[in-house]
Amino acid sequence: MAPAEIDEASGIHCRLDELLAERGMTLTRLSELVGVSVVNLSVLKNDRARAIRFSTLAAICAALDCEVGDLLVSDRPA
Repeated sequence: MAPAEIDEASGIHCRLDELLAERGMTLTRLSELVGVSVVNLSVLKNDRARAIRFSTLAAICAALDCEVGDLLVSDRPA
């Protein structure tokens, strides 16, 4: 099996920017709450992340009071 291409779209969109705006929260504040650097959260927010740890995902969802499906959505047709 060949490795995935670097620019291959995953079909997953991160709604972090939308959730932060809805809650009036900054990326800096979220970083403080979850213990993840602003740089790493920015990568996630801008859909450039290739992976995320379950512990980070759970911490972000707890801080934003949302479910995983609120944060990560599929861009691919059902």
